[in-house]
Amino acid sequence: MTHLPFIVSAYALGILVPVAFAVSAMVRFRSARRRLAAIDARPRR
Repeated sequence: MTHLPFIVSAYALGILVPVAFAVSAMVRFRSARRRLAAIDARPRR
């Protein structure tokens, strides 16, 4: 029996979970900026 599948899955989760959180944060940030721009008429610098 080899431990390789468990090691690979642990590394995959260690990479994929933070990447998923980062992508989610970017999407939410862009959405928030669009919503703010829609309600705030001040020009952006």
